[in-house]
Amino acid sequence: MVERRIELDRRYHRKKKMGKLKEKLQRAKSTSERDAIVAKIMKISPWWNEAVAMAGKQGRQSAGAPKAKGPARASSGGSSRRK
Repeated sequence: MVERRIELDRRYHRKKKMGKLKEKLQRAKSTSERDAIVAKIMKISPWWNEAVAMAGKQGRQSAGAPKAKGPARASSGGSSRRK
């Protein structure tokens, strides 16, 4: 059980550190700063992809925003599949 606890502690620490580095990456102003932060992230997680991560973050941010209401659809009460 000790080994499992050590593995979990490593995972939690890595997750916390990744969060801090991602926040730093968002605030980075120069390309040299960004490159240094990305290098640290890649050392922790070699499969991390900045483009995918930033696209996912933008999607989560807009998910919390209220959505514009479109035209209401009338419900037929049955299946929406055509027969």
